[in-house]
Amino acid sequence: MTSIAQINENEQREIRGSLKKFFAEYHLSGLLKMCRAEKQKGFSAFEIFRYLLCLVFCDRSMYMQIVTGRYEERFSKNAVYRFLSSARTNWERLICTLSERIINSSIRKLTSEDRQDAFIIDDTMFTRTGGKKTDLCSKVFDHVTMKMKRGYRLLTLGWTDGNTFLPIFGKLLASSTDKNIIGTRKESDSRFAVSEPRFSLAGA
Repeated sequence: MTSIAQINENEQREIRGSLKKFFAEYHLSGLLKMCRAEKQKGFSAFEIFRYLLCLVFCDRSMYMQIVTGRYEERFSKNAVYRFLSSARTNWERLICTLSERIINSSIRKLTSEDRQDAFIIDDTMFTRTGGKKTDLCSKVFDHVTMKMKRGYRLLTLGWTDGNTFLPIFGKLLASSTDKNIIGTRKESDSRFAVSEPRFSLAGA
């Protein structure tokens, strides 16, 4: 059995530095506000978002940081949970708009104008074990194994130029048949509406 190499402190600093440049180049602070990812008081949503993204690239988790006593952030774990569970944040618009900025300002400069680009739609299985306490978890047919499994259909829209693939939109789809839904259901207030994201490619 081989052990997984841990990222050392120098590598973590390099990752944080790269993310800082990424945030500045694509104006993540303003984009979060545009997508209604805001907090009424306390630490800003941008600080919490930056911390969560650093965790992903540093191969860490907030839970393990708290357990091992290495959690050094100024905001509490409850602030992180409230930020992630906020119904006001339009995450779809954030991902879509960020993808548009990356494609038009960075990727297009790296390829020839003659290169054809295209949208790709992928429908794959997103499985869940159990699922009785997971919202709208369903019995879904898997076309790969030709069996019914518990989970969702993961519908993804992506952009490619033949060399680079960038996801720009995604949806978890539950079964449309009531008898196949095994998870919990929560009634939503139809008066609450979130604007749909818009995506446009310069020169497309």
